Amino acid sequence: MTSSTQDLAASVARAARACVADDRRIAIALSGGRDSMVLLHALHAACAGAAATLRAVHVHHGLSPNADAWVAFCQQACDALGVPLEVKRVQVTRSPGQSIEAQARERRFQALLAVDADIVALAHHADDQAETLLLQLLRGSGPHGLAAMPMRRMRGGIVLARPFLKLEAAALAAYAHEHALQWIDDESNADARYRRNALRHRVMPLLREIAPDYPATLARAAQHQSEAAELLDELAAIDAQPLLEHDAMLGLCLDAAGLRLLHASQPARARNVMRWFLRERGLRAPSTARLAQMLAQCATERPDAKIAIRHDGAQLALHAERIVVHGGVRSRPFSLPWHGEAAVQCPGGIMHARRALGAGIAATLVERGELRVTSRAGGERLRVARDRPRQAVSALFNRRRIPLWQRGAWPLIWRGDVLVAVPHFGVDPAYAAAPDAPGYALAWQPRA
Repeated sequence: MTSSTQDLAASVARAARACVADDRRIAIALSGGRDSMVLLHALHAACAGAAATLRAVHVHHGLSPNADAWVAFCQQACDALGVPLEVKRVQVTRSPGQSIEAQARERRFQALLAVDADIVALAHHADDQAETLLLQLLRGSGPHGLAAMPMRRMRGGIVLARPFLKLEAAALAAYAHEHALQWIDDESNADARYRRNALRHRVMPLLREIAPDYPATLARAAQHQSEAAELLDELAAIDAQPLLEHDAMLGLCLDAAGLRLLHASQPARARNVMRWFLRERGLRAPSTARLAQMLAQCATERPDAKIAIRHDGAQLALHAERIVVHGGVRSRPFSLPWHGEAAVQCPGGIMHARRALGAGIAATLVERGELRVTSRAGGERLRVARDRPRQAVSALFNRRRIPLWQRGAWPLIWRGDVLVAVPHFGVDPAYAAAPDAPGYALAWQPRA
C-alpha cells in the first residue's frame, strides 16, 4: 500500500475518532455496503477503551430478494466485532408524487430516529454530498436544499452524525482495502432509473474528467449554501416575530393580515417567512408553484375563506385571519367509558379532567361510572343554562369559531342518551357540581 493510500485510510480513522464522545450511546446505520462497513469497523476501533457504547442498526426494506441475506451478512459482521445488531423491518409502498427511493429513505430515517441512542452515525461521504447538491440543483431547490447534508443535525432528540462527509469515497476505499473488509453490493445501486444512480454512473465520471477535485469543491459550495440558509432563517425569524401567535387550540399560527402587508411590500421576504414557518412545523419546503398558491390563498382578505392546501402530509388552512398547519380532519368515531380519569386519550387529542370545588360535572355522577366520552355524530344539543333551551353543538362551535377540522374529533360526555357536557362549552346544569360540592372541570387539548 502506498503512503498516499495509507494517508487516506488514516483520515478515515481520525474522522471516526472525532465522532466518539465519552458516555454517549452511538448507533451505526449499517446497510452492509462498503461505506457502512468502513463506518462499523472504524467506529468500533475508535470506541476501544472509550466510555462510549456502540451498536448497529440495519433497516430491512424488503425491496430486494436479497434483503434477508443482507441481514445475515450484517449479523455475522457484527458478531465478529462483538457489536449488538438491531434489525428494523419497514414497509415501503408507492405514494403519488413520491418515488420509491424517497419513500425508502423516509422510512429508513423514521426507523433510525426510533433507535435508543444519543448519536446515529451515517456513512455519507463527500461524493454523496456532491451528488445530493446536484440532485437539489436539478429540482430547482433554494439555499436550504442546496446546503445538502449537514455534518451533524439534531432530529427527534437524536444527533444524526456524518463523520465521513468531508472525505472522498477514495479514502473509504483505501480504508476498506487496508483492513481487508468485506461488504455486499445492493443491485439497485446499478439501476439507472433512479436519478442518483444515473448521476453517479453517467455524469460523475465525466465531471471528474473536467474537475478531478469536484467532490471537495461541491461540498464547499454546499457549505456556503448552508451559511446562506442560516442567514435566511435569521431574517425570517425577525420578519415573523410580530406575526407569530401561539394558540392553545391551533398551535403556532401566522397572522394573515401581517403576512399580506409584508407580501405587498417585500414579496421575497414573505416567501422566506412562509418557507420558514413550514419548516418550523416540521414540513418540507414547497415547490415554487405550491408556495405561490399558498401565499395567494392565505393572503386573501375574505374573512370567511375556507382554505385547505395539502402539503407534505399536513394541511395549510386560514382560520380567523390566522394561517394554521394542522393534520387534517380526525373524525374516527369513538366511545369510551369515563370514571374520572385525569386524562382520556381520544383519536384527535386528550380530554383533561381536573378535580375542582363547585365547577364542572358533579363528582358523584362521574364516580358512579355512568358517563361515556364519545365523538360527534351530528345533531347534538346541549343545555348550558337552566332558563335556556338546548342549543345545537354546531351553533356553539360557530359562535366560538372552532375550526372545521377540529369539530369531528371534539369529545362529548353523555349519560345514557342525554348530553351532559362539552369541554370548553359548558355542563348541563342538571349535572353540574353544586357551588360547595366537588366536581370535574373539563378541558380539551386537540392534537396539532
